[in-house]
Amino acid sequence: MTASSSPERTTNVLQRIADCVEIDALRAEFTDAVMMRDYGRLAALFTMHGALRIPDIPVDLAGQDAIRAWGAEVPQFVEYLVQTAHPGTLRLDGDTASGRVFIHEIVSARDGRSGLNYAIYHDRYQRTNDGWRFSERVYEIKYLDTSPLTGSPPSPPETAEQPAAAAAKDATSGGR
Repeated sequence: MTASSSPERTTNVLQRIADCVEIDALRAEFTDAVMMRDYGRLAALFTMHGALRIPDIPVDLAGQDAIRAWGAEVPQFVEYLVQTAHPGTLRLDGDTASGRVFIHEIVSARDGRSGLNYAIYHDRYQRTNDGWRFSERVYEIKYLDTSPLTGSPPSPPETAEQPAAAAAKDATSGGR
């Protein structure tokens, strides 16, 4: 057995791969929680004292309770938000890590304002007993366009049958 293929080295490589996969899943879970407006789930993605900072709003939240409470108020001000995340860098350092995620976002506020932006999340991560969590997430806008958005969320057609309902109807009627 060579030094480069020792069981310890293999274990370390596999652990680093597992850590990267878990942190990427954490970052994806954050975007999903934001899009689904599940701020309880979003808060749980942070360490107990983790921080979420969005200086341009300004928002500076420390701790899961503060993040959850802020999230509960977001729907009063935001009609809709679409966030697309693109993974950036990731640097592992034992039980901590740092990285960046690149964001494209459109938002429509209930007061009529809207915008499109490109931003970066600057992240710090911490391994916990429950897996990797954010210890800090800072949102930096790199480009902002506040021109009124010309689109809107689609309205479902009034006469269209939902696909699940149509399938159930076909199953009960023998496809007739």
